[in-house]
Amino acid sequence: MNREEVRNAITIETALETVFKQMKIGGNRERTIQSYDYIFKQFIEINKLEYVEEITIDSIYHYLDSIEVSQRTKLIRLKSIKAVLSKFYNNGWFSDRFWTTIQIRVDKEVKSGAKLSDIEKLLQLIDQTTFIGFRDAVAIKLMYKTGIRIRTLGELKERHIDFENLVLSLDGSTLKNHKHLKLPIDDEIANMLKTLIQLNNGIRNYYGTENFNVFITQNGLPMNTSKSSNFAISKQLNKYAKRFGLQNINAHAIRRAHAKNLLEKGASIALISKALGHSDLAVTTQYLDLDVEEVATNLRDFL
Repeated sequence: MNREEVRNAITIETALETVFKQMKIGGNRERTIQSYDYIFKQFIEINKLEYVEEITIDSIYHYLDSIEVSQRTKLIRLKSIKAVLSKFYNNGWFSDRFWTTIQIRVDKEVKSGAKLSDIEKLLQLIDQTTFIGFRDAVAIKLMYKTGIRIRTLGELKERHIDFENLVLSLDGSTLKNHKHLKLPIDDEIANMLKTLIQLNNGIRNYYGTENFNVFITQNGLPMNTSKSSNFAISKQLNKYAKRFGLQNINAHAIRRAHAKNLLEKGASIALISKALGHSDLAVTTQYLDLDVEEVATNLRDFL
């Protein structure tokens, strides 16, 4: 670029500040913005870019070729870069969407849900006489019974629990898709939640902390205060899986087990999708882990 072009060009740093401010105003989650920021800054660092005009299709390919990660991870990085560049385009900093032609093909990985027998075994092995053990047991039960997301679990407040009507009433601020959702609970879960809240009050009083989170740390703090995506209960699940030799115990596997349980009890995919808070039925079908033979057998009943 000549001096005149440099004077009129917008720096990538300035563009990112504008875009991320727009995203915050638009209601995007802080974690999403942080992820975009990390990936895009890695992209401009590898290519040594300073101005928006310097971003080309070649620079994107160079970045993807430079990072030593799996194809699946490359696809995630590419989607993030495309999302940011689309916002650049919307602000009038590009005249065309040249990045849309870049594609990365990966085999679809269908992850199976946790086995009910493994979940039951885990609940038996956890020491529920300790605060952490009981808290984790309540979390596992709640995830399996309702399909609640692990991050939503960390943002669950006492006001979200309607004990009279036995339902979790989740507002948009706690959910990935920002939509209101109600999830029924049974008496067992309700009683466990009441006990957990009582334990929480004792811990908060002892440490002098103030919050109304249902799931807190042993020091009385909310669990979603860390920028890390490794939510405390997720870490605990990983520890339990290794300690007790359980192959498929994690938050997503338990959520998938909930979805499969609903299907086996006769719930429609549309209903399951709504309960899981999915915006697309295709995502729900992946959660259900249906193999080819199972689909064919079930379809035969409708012939």
